This record gives sequence, C-alpha cells and structure tokens, in this order.
Amino acid sequence: MTDTIAAEVDADSGVAVIARAAKTASRALATATRARKDAALHAMADALVAEAPRIVAANAEDLDRGRAGGMKESLIDRLALDEARLGTIADALRELAGLPDPVGEVVRGSTLPNGLRLRQVRVPMGVVGMIYEARPNVTVDAAGLALKSGNAVVLRGGSAAASSNEVIVDVLGRALAREGLPGELVQSVDRYGRAGAVALMRARGLVDVLVPRGGADLIQTVVRESQVPVIETGVGNCHVYVDAAVDVDQAVRIAVNSKVQRVGVCNAAETLLVHRDAASTFLPAVLEAMRAEEVVVHGDDRAAAAVPAGLRFEPATDADWSTEYLSKDLAVKVVDSLDEALEHIRAYGSGHTEVICSTDTRSVQRFTTELDAAALIVNASSRFTDGGQFGLGAEIGISTQKLHARGPMGLSELTTTTWIVEGSGQIRE
Repeated sequence: MTDTIAAEVDADSGVAVIARAAKTASRALATATRARKDAALHAMADALVAEAPRIVAANAEDLDRGRAGGMKESLIDRLALDEARLGTIADALRELAGLPDPVGEVVRGSTLPNGLRLRQVRVPMGVVGMIYEARPNVTVDAAGLALKSGNAVVLRGGSAAASSNEVIVDVLGRALAREGLPGELVQSVDRYGRAGAVALMRARGLVDVLVPRGGADLIQTVVRESQVPVIETGVGNCHVYVDAAVDVDQAVRIAVNSKVQRVGVCNAAETLLVHRDAASTFLPAVLEAMRAEEVVVHGDDRAAAAVPAGLRFEPATDADWSTEYLSKDLAVKVVDSLDEALEHIRAYGSGHTEVICSTDTRSVQRFTTELDAAALIVNASSRFTDGGQFGLGAEIGISTQKLHARGPMGLSELTTTTWIVEGSGQIRE
C-alpha cells in the first residue's frame, strides 16, 4: 500500500469516527432548551476571551508561515487575530444568544377537512460540514450558528490557519463540556490535511450538508466532487452602478466604502460602472477619492480621461471585468445606458451583491427586478451584505445558489423542516 493510499484510508476511517461522534453529539441538542444553548454560547464567548493569549500565540505561528510563503496581504488580514478581534468574535456569539431559536418554529400549519392537524416545523440539519480557507473567525461563527440551530459541526479549516483552529476548537469544546454538552459538537478534521477534506466530501450518510467557503477553486471543487449535499457559497464579483440621475456626493461615499472599507472580503466592490451622463461630475470626484485611498484603477478609455495626477491607472482588459481582486484594485467602466450596465453585470457578475446609486425610481425598479443576485442594494454600500449587518447574527457564508438558502446564511438556513401530523383515528379511504 502506498503512503498516499494509506493516508486516504486513514483519513476516511478517522473522519468517519469524527462524524459518528458528531451525529451522536447532535442528539444531545434535540432536547436542549434555548436557555441551555444560550448559556453554552455565552460560555464559549467567555472562553475565547479568557484564552485570547493562547489563541493569539497560535495565530502568530500561522501568520509567520503565511508571510514566509508569500501569502497576499488581503489574506493575511483575513487570517490575523488579536485580542480586539477575538473580543468582537466573542460578542458575535453573545449576539447569537440573543436571537430567537429557530428550532421548533412553525413555518405553516392547517387543519384538513378530515380533522388532521398539520404543522411544518423547523428542525436541525444534524451534522454540518464546512470546508474553508484562512479564516479562523469562521471556526467560531460556524460553531456558534451550529449550536444555536441544534447542529453539530465538523470543520476543515485549511493549513493556513491550522495552529489557530486547533486551539480554537479545543477552547470551544472544553467550554461546551463545562456546560454539560458534548465537546464533540465542534470538531475538526484538519489533522488529516487535504485527505480529510476529501473524506468529508465522501461522508454521505454521516454528514448531512456541506458548506464550502473560500475562493472559486475551492468552492467548485467541493461542488463537483462532494457526495454530501452542498450549499454553494459564491465569490463576490460585486458591482456599483452609478446612474444618470444621482446624488454625486452620496455615490462617491458609497463607491469608496464598497471598495476600501475592507478589501479582502466577498462583499467588497470590484467593478464600478458609471452612466455617461454622470461621468463628468462623478468620475473626477470618485477617482480623486480612490487616489487618496491608494486604489489602483483598471479603467476603460473614457475613465482614463478623468484620471487625476498621482492615481495609479492601468488600461482595463477583458479579464478585469471578471476578476475578484480582494485587493485595492478596482475596474471602472463608463456605460451609455442602464441597459448596458445591466448587460455587463449579467455577463460578469457572480450573483452575490449588486448596488445601484440613483435618484430615479424607475431605474431603481428596473435594477431590482431585472437583475438576479443574492442581494440588490439601493443607495448603500455593498459591505452591508453580511449576516451580522442584516440582523441574522454571525453567518456561515453567503449563498449564491437558488435552493432553500440564498444570501447570508444564518440560523434558519441551517435548519430543515419536518411535518407533524396529528389525528384522532383517521384512515385514508
């Protein structure tokens, strides 16, 4: 048996053991009250804060490896943890505790003419698997959302965050155990490396749903190869369209915030489309603001005409329109009409978030009805497409598919439903 085959066999059996333990642990939540789950969330938050020095030290190991390996600064930013960030992550768990428990919610119900009483009720998925990259905060978000929605979670967080995730999973598991819940509600398969990710994708029957979160290559690999049902999250080639009728000052603030408030995230804007009738007033103002933020503009010929001194400008290529930069780069194009903007977004958008800046109600109505995306935003930043910003608590990802979950996936999206039928002796004729 070769080393590769041996590693795969070891991963398959090891992941199966982990998934079975998760399945057993998830049953402990079936009868857990909201109060008990919320207490566990608070205990997990407190443990993160108490163990912050240990977590930050482990994270420093990941950062050192990342920088030595030439990791992009935008990814370094996603990977980095300090005590302040851990405090924010812990607060997200406390906010989850304050949200309604989706388990047991009656989606709909009725009484049939024969007297049968029907209720469609939310219930947990069971075991949720996650495969993601360089995002130790996702480890906590996934654990918290899974717990509140009654699920166990099995994580594959990638080698870039291996040290951070190992400590975080240990801290969260111990916190759960102190609250009388199984530590196996939060587990990782990182010890098995890439073979662990493959084994997780093969664990049909043990893992109920799999959520990939990361770059396009990771997501498409999981979608293609997984034998476990997948909720597909998507990359964010997001657009800001500035219409002919527009509040220029407002649109400049929105465009800049959408691009630079945090560049290495999926809801950051990557392309700015400007109607020709707004270009003479809007472009000089927005490009000067982008220069101040040290943004590199990849623009068409009409955008080039408005470039201020000192701004780094590169002629746009076809590749720029489809690129998710995750950096201080922005594609800029002047369009002749709303129709051209819509066609451009349909051709290059990823179905994540699209923004319109306009004071014309007809343009807004067309934009929000003729485009197909998980989020359509009017006169506000693309950065609001986020579970926390939407009031959903932390999110497990942003789904760009069209099945039961679309957009930021919070608690309800981690449940399925069951029909409860109550009768009094009815039989079918």
